[in-house]
Amino acid sequence: MYEQVSHTLLNDILNRIKPEISKQDLRHFYTRLGANFYGIHSLFQRLYGDREDFEEQAQKLVETMAYQYIKRPKELRALDLEREKDYNWFLSQQWVGMALYCKGFAGNLKGLRERLYYFQDLGVNMVHVMPIMRCPEGSSDGGYAVSDFRDINPEVGTLEDLQDLAKEMRRRDILLVLDVVVNHTSNQHYWAAQAKAGEKKYQDYFYCFENRNVPDMFEQSMPEVFPENAPGNFTWDEDMQRWVMTVFNDFQWDLNYTNPAVLIEMINIILFWANQGADILRLDAVAFLWKKIGSTCQNEREAHLILQLFKDCCQVTAPGVVFIAEAIVAPLEVIKYFGEDAVIAKECEIAYNATYMALLWDAVATKNVRLLNQGIKNLPVKLDRATWLNYVRCHDDIGFGFDDRSIVACGYEPARHRKFLIDYFTGNYENSHARGLPFGLNPKTGDARISGSLASLVGLEYALETEDDAAIDDAIKLIILLHSMIMSFGGLPLLYYGDAIGTLNDDSYRDDPFKRGDTRWVHRPSIDWEVAEQRNIPGTVEYKIFSEIKRMIAVRKEIEVFSDFNNRELLEVENPYLFVFGRNHPQRANEWVLVVANFSDRPQHLNLEELGPWGATQRPLVDLYRGESPDIFKRSLVIPRFGFYWLAER
Repeated sequence: MYEQVSHTLLNDILNRIKPEISKQDLRHFYTRLGANFYGIHSLFQRLYGDREDFEEQAQKLVETMAYQYIKRPKELRALDLEREKDYNWFLSQQWVGMALYCKGFAGNLKGLRERLYYFQDLGVNMVHVMPIMRCPEGSSDGGYAVSDFRDINPEVGTLEDLQDLAKEMRRRDILLVLDVVVNHTSNQHYWAAQAKAGEKKYQDYFYCFENRNVPDMFEQSMPEVFPENAPGNFTWDEDMQRWVMTVFNDFQWDLNYTNPAVLIEMINIILFWANQGADILRLDAVAFLWKKIGSTCQNEREAHLILQLFKDCCQVTAPGVVFIAEAIVAPLEVIKYFGEDAVIAKECEIAYNATYMALLWDAVATKNVRLLNQGIKNLPVKLDRATWLNYVRCHDDIGFGFDDRSIVACGYEPARHRKFLIDYFTGNYENSHARGLPFGLNPKTGDARISGSLASLVGLEYALETEDDAAIDDAIKLIILLHSMIMSFGGLPLLYYGDAIGTLNDDSYRDDPFKRGDTRWVHRPSIDWEVAEQRNIPGTVEYKIFSEIKRMIAVRKEIEVFSDFNNRELLEVENPYLFVFGRNHPQRANEWVLVVANFSDRPQHLNLEELGPWGATQRPLVDLYRGESPDIFKRSLVIPRFGFYWLAER
């Protein structure tokens, strides 16, 4: 869009641009810069337009983008051009992801490269390598307390190792996902060290205060993220003789985005990792980017403006890269992290569907889908050119932050129901076989979240210990059922490493003084590859799980209606144990799939007449997953215990 004020500034910037930039071949860069600059200027002005150095900072921003474009490898520039033409590439049902810790999965980056065959064997073609940037030993928060944004933890390798991995993954058509921690740094980062030394420039990179007056004002409205392990939102730094904002942990200093230098530094860092070969960048803790007295300091309007700037600047330099928003917030808030456009994601193309994940776990515990149905009805419709990341487990805990109104609508009392879920998944409820652990217990409210591996939470650990074959079978069925839900719902399914082979809780974290206080390490295992080889031996638990998920991925990739184009319809039925939805092809009306899942430990039936047009089939139905006809008696579909169908007309 042409607009005189912004383009006059752009002309001035280009006239002053450094010779080492202007001498380069920047055709595509200039084309994209011209197309995006009105938006970039508008956002930058809204955030920083009242500063005397506004034009100087705008100059630095453009030069930062230009320098990173110059450094962008030719192979990645060519990929940018391909993806600009195929701009919906990430919405395809062909993509199936897995998140992992490099050290736990394969030891280091070289080991990960050597084990790429594992992903291809399973069918995974998108790999999220959890944070690998340099962090202090002990005070790392699992990689999210970064002490150097441009270096890699030496335990896992070097930048060269990462570049080699990225090249090999591209050769095998596997997407690489990397993290950028945008909200905070380690207190041992260079910026923090300079701030401690009294450098005013770097103290302005953080929220630093000489006394408690301003921090106390913030504390009146800011919730505590980790009330048990890290109470409060400010920490006294003896070296600096100041209070510094530390929302997550006392060793993680929150960045001050009211300072444009911080924003430009972070854009430079985002583009740096894009240039290392990342196809997708996961932006961590985006809900916390803007702090304002009198607010919760989450989901502020300015946080969205910052993300829009991240996106616009990345589209200029590395348009083939897409963003994941790590925003574990209420559904009405998380939908905003796609952006406000009617169709196109102006902030992040992908967001975690934490609500769906938590609702699935509620269905596992209650063995009914009342809250699952109610919660899905309250999930806002996403943009057409954005998608959900659907997952069962991840590196983090499980929180039950359902809307109280949804819980009440299902006939439950909110506090009592959450207490039931916590008791169920920690094995403190009658007939529960779950082996979860509480995390983030709030002593004031009794609320908590849950840690634990998928296999241990569904009872496989208990079943193996007791040698209960029926319980083993049930646990495996639940693992497969939950994966069928993320594969068919609409979006990118994200598996968690170890889940495809039934990896149990890893209690060894209790022996590590740096980890024993954080129960989340129980589900951040080191893969035993001798055990993993059992996936190739028929009859083993590992084989049963791996082969079923492998087949599920292969079938998913053949079903075009599983592409994500807002083509899902929730179908509420009378049977409270059945979760039912339809997926239809946006262009071909005769292509559809009916998904039916039974969360009960007993067989259930569904009258197809209840489904209206979805049940008015003229031809026999086939379960696409198994390649066989389901059991139907007089228009009543029979679904086995903990079973599911992906149904289409034969």
